[in-house]
Amino acid sequence: MLKFSSIALLAIVAAPSSLAFTIPSSASSVRTASSSASSSASSSSTSLFATVERTELKAPSDIPMDDVPGLFDKYVQKTYGRYPLTIVSGKGCVLTDDTGKEYLDFVAGISTCALGHANKELIDAVTNQISTVHHVSNLYYTPSQAQLAAWLVENSCADKAFFCNSGAEANEGAIKLARRHASNRGLTDPVIITAKQSFHGRTLAALTATAQPKYHKGFGYGGEMVRGFEYVEYNNKEDLVAMVEEMNTTPEEDAAQGRKRGVAAIMLEALQGEGGIITGDPEYFALARKLADESGALLICDEVQVGMGRSGRLWGFENIGVEPDVFTSAKALGGGVPIGAMCARGEAADVLGPGDHASTYGGNPLACSAGLAVAQYFSDHNILDNVKARGDQLSAGLNKLAEKYPSVLADVRGWGLLKGIRINDDAGVTAGELVGDLMNEGLLTVAAGPSVVRFVPPLIVTEEEIDQALGIFERTVSNRVLSP
Repeated sequence: MLKFSSIALLAIVAAPSSLAFTIPSSASSVRTASSSASSSASSSSTSLFATVERTELKAPSDIPMDDVPGLFDKYVQKTYGRYPLTIVSGKGCVLTDDTGKEYLDFVAGISTCALGHANKELIDAVTNQISTVHHVSNLYYTPSQAQLAAWLVENSCADKAFFCNSGAEANEGAIKLARRHASNRGLTDPVIITAKQSFHGRTLAALTATAQPKYHKGFGYGGEMVRGFEYVEYNNKEDLVAMVEEMNTTPEEDAAQGRKRGVAAIMLEALQGEGGIITGDPEYFALARKLADESGALLICDEVQVGMGRSGRLWGFENIGVEPDVFTSAKALGGGVPIGAMCARGEAADVLGPGDHASTYGGNPLACSAGLAVAQYFSDHNILDNVKARGDQLSAGLNKLAEKYPSVLADVRGWGLLKGIRINDDAGVTAGELVGDLMNEGLLTVAAGPSVVRFVPPLIVTEEEIDQALGIFERTVSNRVLSP
């Protein structure tokens, strides 16, 4: 920080005639403020100067670290409800807290750390990249972005990719693309249809697309969020047909003003993660594809949580037999290094041009090197086969426990290694409480809504680790059943 001294301030407010300004020049001569000042500079002029007072910054090393939760309480905005657990290290599917206690990690950073923790290939990739060049902006070409885009396109229905930093940003990009596409079709009032209990991110448009009113509270204007979104019941075909028909009809008073309403996009998750691990119905998605085509609209699939192999296929929509016009990815794409992608095919891939959308960090070499490391590991280690095998093992084990403890556990749901088990309404325990019990027993899980315990381990999880998790889960449920 720079501060002007009192001497400098006095010089600034002194009479102009008493000041002489020295201006650096490539010429040998020096020009003064006036000829009169020049003639008397040696005896009567006052030089303008400022002294610099160095303000010492507090270094991170000066901050005591004996109370990490206390630092959070004092310095971090309280936007999260955190468990009383401080993680300091990890290896594979195991995390270690600040007391040395180990936990089997079946959260994976909420479906993000696909390769687990301290993965050698990921470490080597980001270390090598940051030792070379880690960021230059999108003013220039970078090899890793080109290669990762090619990998995404060659392994999906997409033709082009756009990179950003998160799932919310990817979905914002998809929303902008859909609106521009609709504008090109002559729509002045474009409508994006999303499903109730969906989750698409925390930025304002993505939050509006998230059809859960509890997340909208306090963020609207005049009782409204971002305009142009309508909601339907997930997997309800009749509801979807009715909404598309209604939104493709322009109200008479609006038409009289030259406006035109229509469906810009149908935006859905192939599997609703935060909504309770609800898988998409193939017939519902086939209908969505048909209605989008008939309307000239886009079908967008949010693959942020279910994509990148989590379902046992690379993309969740592959489980339901449709090809979207646009899909979004993040979370596991970088194995825990922040990166997002919005991928499009056909005419949708060419809707946005230079200046229409951008991201400073999007597709930077460091993040893309992480994405490439994840992609290479998938191929080298047959990760999708492991996801299918371990997912089947987890489902079988959870179903056995549901049969054994029917007073607490209900149905098992999900694909691959994105699984959930529903807790009965009259079980005497909520999903969140059970997650807390499991943490105390050394197993980290995460709730999906109020009544589902979610299991999303790293995709490298072993047969032995699945068995270990099932054992902890049974012991924890049994304790709940036996407790008064």
